Amino acid sequence: MQIDGVFSGGGIKAYAYIGALQEIHQHNLTFKRVAGTSAGSIIASFLAAGHTPSEIEKLTNQLDLKAFMDAPVITKYIPGTKWFFLYFQMGLYHGRRFEEWLQNKLADKNVYTFGDLPKDALKVIISDLSLGRLIVIPDDLERVYGIQPKYFPVAKAVRMSSGFPYFFMPKKMPGKEKQKSVIVDGGLLSNFPMWVFENKKSKNSRPILGVKLSESMDNPHPQKIRNALDMLHALFSTMKKAHDTRYISKHDINNIIFIPVDNISATDFNLSQNEKEKLIDLGRERTKQFLKYWPK
Repeated sequence: MQIDGVFSGGGIKAYAYIGALQEIHQHNLTFKRVAGTSAGSIIASFLAAGHTPSEIEKLTNQLDLKAFMDAPVITKYIPGTKWFFLYFQMGLYHGRRFEEWLQNKLADKNVYTFGDLPKDALKVIISDLSLGRLIVIPDDLERVYGIQPKYFPVAKAVRMSSGFPYFFMPKKMPGKEKQKSVIVDGGLLSNFPMWVFENKKSKNSRPILGVKLSESMDNPHPQKIRNALDMLHALFSTMKKAHDTRYISKHDINNIIFIPVDNISATDFNLSQNEKEKLIDLGRERTKQFLKYWPK
């Protein structure tokens, strides 16, 4: 059966998606359209390009997460300069290696721009700080920025959606005006875009399945706030939770797989192999239990 899929953000916790996708595949469910924010946009882009769950697991297993921490070279020799870049460049790491990795993996399936994908196959959520609004790529590109969607790189869209504030330096988008827009993580405004495929005029042609990485609501863990960066991280996390809780309470909760992921930071690039496997197993088990009764 064909379905549409929506994946939330969650950073490194997204390893849980691998187990979820494997179980979805076992139930003979295939994605016609996919959407995602931040880490969810990575998974969505791979699926849209034609990567199978086993291929996604293989390429992530070969991945050295710490390679994405591409700080400016000078910070290796003068550590204190990282605060200079944090202030003026608004981030600790360039994010170029991450984008290059995405580009290479999508190129394996001959996908470079949105023009290489079927129409509406992929929706990526970003936050435009300059305009103060949520943007859906490719839908809003021409109207907001005057950019032809078919020429826009998929890897660039996903990199922008994954631009965790103050961790990765924000990307900039040229617009219709002279001023460029500063773009950050889509999770700032919509970390779980279940709304993106909803048809308000008629009944949806396919079931929409959401997969959300979430913290346990029964026993929430307080965040340790020791400095300004910790506080910014906590602010961002709190905003995402607030948006999600408010929206999900109004939505059909029976179409969402909740995968509770605790005690792991979204930017913990030192995740051990054992921790990765635990996340994969958790995603698989939660999805297996959910699909016993879905769709209703």
